Amino acid sequence: MSGHSKWSTIKHKKAKVDSQRAVVFQKYSRELIVSARLGGPDPAGNFRLRTAIEKAKAAGLPNDNIKRAIEKGAGAGSADNYEELTYEGYAAGGVAVFVEAMTDNRNRTAGDIRSYFTKYNGSLGATGCVGWMFDQKGVITFSEDTDFDKLFEAAINLDAEDVTEEDDKYKVVTSVENFQNVVEGLEKAGFKSETAELTRIPQNTIEVTDEKTADQILKLLDKLEEHDDVQNVYANFDISDEIMQKLEG
Repeated sequence: MSGHSKWSTIKHKKAKVDSQRAVVFQKYSRELIVSARLGGPDPAGNFRLRTAIEKAKAAGLPNDNIKRAIEKGAGAGSADNYEELTYEGYAAGGVAVFVEAMTDNRNRTAGDIRSYFTKYNGSLGATGCVGWMFDQKGVITFSEDTDFDKLFEAAINLDAEDVTEEDDKYKVVTSVENFQNVVEGLEKAGFKSETAELTRIPQNTIEVTDEKTADQILKLLDKLEEHDDVQNVYANFDISDEIMQKLEG
């Protein structure tokens, strides 16, 4: 997973200085709209909406924007009819890529995504071609100031699957079905999480040893991330620090 994590780190650093804040805000707004539409506008009774609000606030989405998005989803305004779709394919070097999107025009989105894969020496595949390579999990992160032993004990008592340390954070991993139970159980136990989200974790990774291939992979992933309709992108690659330094240089 190290390559996947490195790319995640690169993404987050990039996001902090990304001039396209409007695109980032739009992604969070769409998740708020869909969450409110599916489960209602009250975060107390809609766990997906509650986590969407927390993520939106952490990303700096203004409260007024959050309120308007929830109202749209609840039918108080003219809401676009977004549908949730996934796309699967291969980047350069045979790296598996899984894309989650929300769109009001599936033909436009599919065409754009296909063109990105083609441009960067990849190929968009059929549904199911790579999805099986990723395990969907809940991941809850805590700062390193958290008491690890107490967190571990509380998480295991709530039937979490694992507790690890990565990138100076503690991460609690859960099944999708037990995600809400663990999040709320840890909150009741006094633990304040930094993030709580459903993600897809690759079962194994492909080591990328060629600089050109690594460059094509990263450019494809960046292009996908920048698309208005794309919510999340997952890939199963590992790029060495040496190659990353060459690309960044």
